[in-house]
Formats: sequence, structure tokens, C-alpha cells
Amino acid sequence: MAMARSTTTACLRLVAVATVLAALGEAAGIGFDLHHRSSPVVKRWAEARGHPAAAWWAEAQGSPEYYSALYHHDRAHIARRGLADSGKGLLTFADGNITYQLDGSIHYAEVAVGTPSATFLVALDTGSDLFWVPCDCKHCAPMDNNASTPGVALRPYSPGKSSTSKPVGCGHALCDRPNACNAVNSSCPYTVRYVSANTSSSGVLVEDVIHFSRERESVVGGEPVEAPVVLGCGQVQTGAFLDGAAVDGLLGLGIEKVSVPSVLAAAGLVVSDSFSMCFSPDGLGRINFGDAGLRGQAETPFIVSNRHPTYNISVTGMSVAGEAVAAEFTAVVDSGTSYTYLNDPAYTDLATSFNSQVREKRANLSASIPFEYCYEVTSGQTELSTPVVTLTTGGGAVFPVKEPFVIIGGQTSDGRVVVLGYCLAVLKNDITVDIIGQNFMTGLKVVFDRERSVLGWHEFDCYKNVTMENDGAAPGPTSSTQIQPRRSEYPGAAPVSPRQPGSGCSRRALGGRLAFALTLLLPLLAVV
Repeated sequence: MAMARSTTTACLRLVAVATVLAALGEAAGIGFDLHHRSSPVVKRWAEARGHPAAAWWAEAQGSPEYYSALYHHDRAHIARRGLADSGKGLLTFADGNITYQLDGSIHYAEVAVGTPSATFLVALDTGSDLFWVPCDCKHCAPMDNNASTPGVALRPYSPGKSSTSKPVGCGHALCDRPNACNAVNSSCPYTVRYVSANTSSSGVLVEDVIHFSRERESVVGGEPVEAPVVLGCGQVQTGAFLDGAAVDGLLGLGIEKVSVPSVLAAAGLVVSDSFSMCFSPDGLGRINFGDAGLRGQAETPFIVSNRHPTYNISVTGMSVAGEAVAAEFTAVVDSGTSYTYLNDPAYTDLATSFNSQVREKRANLSASIPFEYCYEVTSGQTELSTPVVTLTTGGGAVFPVKEPFVIIGGQTSDGRVVVLGYCLAVLKNDITVDIIGQNFMTGLKVVFDRERSVLGWHEFDCYKNVTMENDGAAPGPTSSTQIQPRRSEYPGAAPVSPRQPGSGCSRRALGGRLAFALTLLLPLLAVV
């Protein structure tokens, strides 16, 4: 996924996903419902299928174990105006354009495939290209094929049971392993390996249809669209895919011709070869195909490698609390990686600058937390003030990092929810590829404009599906959030000992966004 300064402060308020979903309106265009792998929706899917990861969702989000699990997930894994005039609205998945981040990990969407359709809850990954689902399994994560979830058909995909399925022969233009074929008319094999150790998916390619909806004001419920795509019939999964990553398959949103955005553009189903993803602070999101964003949005060009094209951008500098931090590197913008991974010297320079600006005492909150720079909050502390982080990209556009940290929570022996502290959610990389993960995209609509070969972004309210107002002022040196511990909707987190007061003061509200549930933290960036 598969890889400025002022005194004004912004108060971030976190709203429960359930509340937001009830208030959501439908967005015009083609999109999917995105779900984080720790969300109740994915929890129901995992339980219905007898998935071994179902136990994770019984835990509460925000514990040290939660972030440790997300870290291991990432390691296994290191997604325009003028549409009305064209007669083509934005495309969404058949069930809508809402996406969900599950238990603080990556975003998921419900995707309907084949005829009759079978619905899959797939991870959305801009760091890889192929769309694959468990299929005619020889070695997949266990699932109960007879289970069902209300409102969702949980039939496993099998090409032989879909009237619109066709084999993809070794002579097909999208077969990239013809030398592995016994004959030209035999089925084309595929294997995708991911950055995480021993994590892969393999099987054969097939052609079938994905069900979309083109939302228009004149059509109630949207206009159905069937898009023929080449997908992987994933017969063998390894590594993290057997341990809960990509619960029901993975949808690659990359640049190669086999990716779903490429197929939609080649078929003329979208007016613009682009798509957008929105990431709300509390885990709700949206995805729309054909969306090239807004005129005047911030943009930076992609740096596309001929060998293995990815959504690479150039970072020419960083800023922490308005103080410049020297940097020059390229990074993959990867929705399939939970957190951000940087190599030295960028990692150390960013982390030490952030550390010098915080007020709280640095502490080891838990040995299981993968983050190096963590801070303890005082007993009774209700606000947190953290330094604002920005990236300066190629061409000079500033990419605002709305939430560069995560809040760590736990429960006392008597069941009370407490905030232990927070951590800078950036990790030192052990591979050569720098990755801007999903956490750096929080609070933004990020536009992958493949037609113009640029990445665009602007602040966006995923709930209201509207652009946030911005007066053009430079961001202040600090961002404020309230810290008000509350009981998590995920019971069962391991009890922790109450922390003693530490030093420092804050202006950020803590508590609405504690992580207490176990999830994987895998970078699902495909490797060649």
C-alpha cells in the first residue's frame, strides 16, 4: 500500500463515527464506503466470517498494544470541476463513497464484484496496483463461508459462480508473467509481494465487473455502472494477510494499467483520470473517482519512476512550530500505510525538533509502543498543545500535517479510561523508501490527479462533504486539542496503572481519540 508561524491555534474535535454516519449526506460521484479495519463494520465482517482477527475488535482503541499492532501492520504493508457539463458525475462504489478507518489502521471500502454480486471489505492502497480478493482458496485466512452480516452478502468470490467472469489468458495485455504460463491460452498467474516480510498474494488473473454508482441530482440513489476490471483470484496469501491485514482483499489504487483508477479512465467512465480520498480525524473518509479537486488547491508534481511507477513526491523542507528543518527527499504517498516512515537524516531532524518544542515530559509509556518520541501528560490535564508540522513540497506548496501524533490511552484496574500521553507518529525507516502514511493526510482531501501528474490537497470536512473555510493565514506554531478521557466503545482493553503527574501544560483536548484496540500496522507498499 500496499508506501509557518502565528499565535492562532486550531481546536480539533473528534466525533464518534456512528454520529457522523447518521448525519452524512450522499456525495455526487462514484465512490465507496471506506472502513478502517478497527471499525465496528469490519468487526462485524470479521466475526461473521470467523476471522481470527475478530478478537482484536473486542479490545479498546488507544492502548500501547494497539499502536504496536498497527506498527507491525505497516511493516507488513511498507489510494474537478466541470463534471456536470460533461454529463459524467463522479463515480463511487455501489454502496456509496464513505470509507472507514478500522481501529486506527488503514481505510476500507465495501466493493461488489461479479454477477450475482459478492461484496468484499477491501483495504484501499495507493501504494500498489492490483485489486485482489480471496478466491478459490488454497491457503487464505480462515473464514466462515456460511456466515452473514445483516445487509451484506458474504459469499466468497469464485469465478465459476459469476456469469460475467472471464479467464485472463497469458496473451492478455495485462498479464505481466507470460513466461510463467504453460501455454498462451492458460490462465495468467500473478504474485504481488509487499514490503512486510513474507507477505504476498498469489493466484490467477480473471476479468469481471465491479459495481459502481454515478451519483446525480436527477437520479435518486445514483445511476448503476458496471466496470469490467482485471482482478486477482487470490488463492494463496502469506504473512500479514493470514494475521488480519486486508481482511477481505486489497484494492490497489496505483498508477499501473491494471489498477482500478487506470481501468476506469481507459474505459472513459470518468471525465478526469483522477480520484480523491478524504481522511477525517476520527476515521471516517470518502473516495471519489473522477474527482480532480478544486481550482487553486495546493499541488505538487509526481515524480514517477519508469521502473515501478508510484505516487512519489519531492519534499524540499520541513517546519516544526514555524522553525525551518532542513530536508530533501522523495516519498511515496501511501494510503495503505498507517503511519509515516522516514530515513535519516530527515527522521532524526524532524523528531528532535518536535521534541525540543513540546512541553510535556518525554517518557517510555510502554515497551510495546513502536514510537521513539512519547510524552507523559499530567494527572487531570485536559488540554494538549503540540507544535505544528508542515512539509514544503516540490514547487513550494506547503503540505499541512494536521495530526503528527497519536494519543495513548488505557484503563485503570477499576475500569476507568485514562490518557497516558501521546507520541510523535513518525517511525525511523529500515528500508530505502520514505513513506508519507495515512496519518499525515488526516483532515485533508487528497487528490491523486493522474491526468496532470500532480498531488493536490485542501482542508476538507468528510462528514459534510465540503471544503473547510481557510482565511489564508499561515498556521500557528502550535495546535490545541482538549484531553477529556471517556470510556471507549471498545471494551476489554488491558488494565494499566494510573500515571503520576508529569511536567508541562497543554491546550489540546485529550480523550476523544484514544487507541485501545489491537490492529496491524503494516506498510502495504508493493515491491517488484
